[in-house]
Amino acid sequence: MAVSDGSDAGNDYVVIREIYEHDAAQEEFENELEQALESKVKTIVIEPTKLGDETARWISVGNCLHKTAVLTGFGSLAIGLMYPQHGYLYMPLGFTSVICSGVYAVSWQFDPCCKYQIEYDSRKLQRLPLHNLSSSSPVVLIRKDDTRRKVLQNSLSLAAGIYCGWQFYKWYST
Repeated sequence: MAVSDGSDAGNDYVVIREIYEHDAAQEEFENELEQALESKVKTIVIEPTKLGDETARWISVGNCLHKTAVLTGFGSLAIGLMYPQHGYLYMPLGFTSVICSGVYAVSWQFDPCCKYQIEYDSRKLQRLPLHNLSSSSPVVLIRKDDTRRKVLQNSLSLAAGIYCGWQFYKWYST
């Protein structure tokens, strides 16, 4: 059996084991991950290296888009409010924020994988049953509530987009 569920001390976890029983093992690993994500398991341990790397990369790209949208949105608003005459500084930031939020909304927002973050904290990892794994470097995903970060991202991007659009309108309507 490639998936093992556990409930040690209230921890809800799934381990996707790296067991190659047939040629379609990689597809089976991916299906097991999908099932775990859709089941909203608190902790997912991924042993297969290829699947773990792909999942970690996917989460990292989503995090990068999110952070870029937030920082450029904030920068656009801050610079725009302090220096409204310098549109060449804040307009590209506002545009970048809106584009990153749009790409995130289309590609990541409704993906169950975006509810997870990669756990790197060794103290937290020690509490997990990782001693029985065959892989020396599994990817550990922890489910996080991302409601506040999505609200922050969308609010900043929307505000930056509206502010830039309003300034653009003011410049060319006079």
